[in-house]
Amino acid sequence: MLQCIKRREFIRLTTAGTVLCLSPSGLLTFGMNRKGPKIISPGCRRSKVKVAKLYMGTSHGLWPKPDMNFDEEISFYERQFTNLEEELSDVDFVVNRLVTSAEEVTSIRNELEEVDGILAIHFNIGIGPILTEILRAGQPTMVFAVPYSGHEWVGFGQLQKEPLGAKMECILSSDYTQLAAAIRPFRAIHHLREAKILNLSTRDFEDYANDVKQKFGTEIKQIQLQLVIDAYHSISDKEAKLEAERWIEGAMQVVEPSREEIIKSTRLALAFEKLLDEEDATVITADCYGSMHGPLCQTYAYPCIGFSRLNDMGLGGICESDLRSAMTHILFQGLSGKPGFINDPTVDESNNTIILAHCLGSTKMDGPYKAAAPYNLRTIMERQEGAVTQVKMRNGQKVTQAQLIGTDLLHYFTGKIVDTPVSLEDDRGCRTKITVEVDGDITKLWKNWSHGLHRVTCYGDLSRELQHFCRFKEIEMINEAV
Repeated sequence: MLQCIKRREFIRLTTAGTVLCLSPSGLLTFGMNRKGPKIISPGCRRSKVKVAKLYMGTSHGLWPKPDMNFDEEISFYERQFTNLEEELSDVDFVVNRLVTSAEEVTSIRNELEEVDGILAIHFNIGIGPILTEILRAGQPTMVFAVPYSGHEWVGFGQLQKEPLGAKMECILSSDYTQLAAAIRPFRAIHHLREAKILNLSTRDFEDYANDVKQKFGTEIKQIQLQLVIDAYHSISDKEAKLEAERWIEGAMQVVEPSREEIIKSTRLALAFEKLLDEEDATVITADCYGSMHGPLCQTYAYPCIGFSRLNDMGLGGICESDLRSAMTHILFQGLSGKPGFINDPTVDESNNTIILAHCLGSTKMDGPYKAAAPYNLRTIMERQEGAVTQVKMRNGQKVTQAQLIGTDLLHYFTGKIVDTPVSLEDDRGCRTKITVEVDGDITKLWKNWSHGLHRVTCYGDLSRELQHFCRFKEIEMINEAV
């Protein structure tokens, strides 16, 4: 069995007299010694999502009733949006109006060209020409229709198969909280377009960067090691030590890493935040097992705690210069406000599960404003050095695993966490592990597997949101487990 020191004994032996910062809830508050990142919502720091909200109604429509009062209908919906204002706080409804004819839509066509998406709310029968004109704008369009809106729904499926409806999705529901869900794919589109990824690597990624810039608008910028080193040395001893004590105090146990190793890691963590602020970027990744292993990891510090910290803050830290996973992470943040867990999977056909493991674990898988999960501080399993968070995720939690491959393909599956091992005796595989019971067939999953090892896992069943996003961005979406 590994020898470990309980966290309070560790602090008593090494940090007597240090004052720690705790939030009113008792949870550790990271980054209190700095101003913190300027983000509008998890994953985005530049601008709000721009949405056109169009209420579709016709004066001649006799169904669901001939005397429908549009002012009352709009007032009702506006109250629903008020109820959802916390989730929609990063959204600007730059167009918000009733349209009763195709000509009215034509008159605002130039305004529709500047939005991330159009939310078209269906009032009554006869809106076909209005919807057709909206779709001619060529923007991602979500139609929201409650029961008794009209009979047009019978043609929505066929319309989606036609060129005009290529960027149309629909939510047909009496659940008005789905109005917020309707916006999520627009948010993901916006986040990807506004995102800037800093890649610390000497490898060539120009072709991939050009492809994602053209498709999604995402900027991927190569940064030099010296820039990181300068930022590292700009962090004072006081800042680095204070940040280290927060991680130590928050841990269930500090197992292998020394206090010195943790301080080096938190110095690099604060340097990453500083770089993202200076570059107005949202994500940083490093070639930690390749070109940066010696120059950065062995000479200064491993980036793992720094990446975990950024993920917990609503930004992004991605290991191994995995740009596909970085893009998937941004996508998940846009759809859910939650970070992704990059992992190396291994399969167990005996119980239809897949074990997802990685040494980089994020404590705030529910999002930056939620409670942190328990964690240990460990070394990297393969290297037996550095410092990482071994996170105990939540049993019973529904998850979605995906990878955006290139610019036109997304592989995914869903499942439920059935085990979250953090035993010190369990020395196989990476530090943070979750066992996921797959929705579907694990044998089909591994036989359908392609395009490398890494996948990204996010809390929640996001399959519907992914479906909407992929349709809007013309991406083929494949469930590997079926």
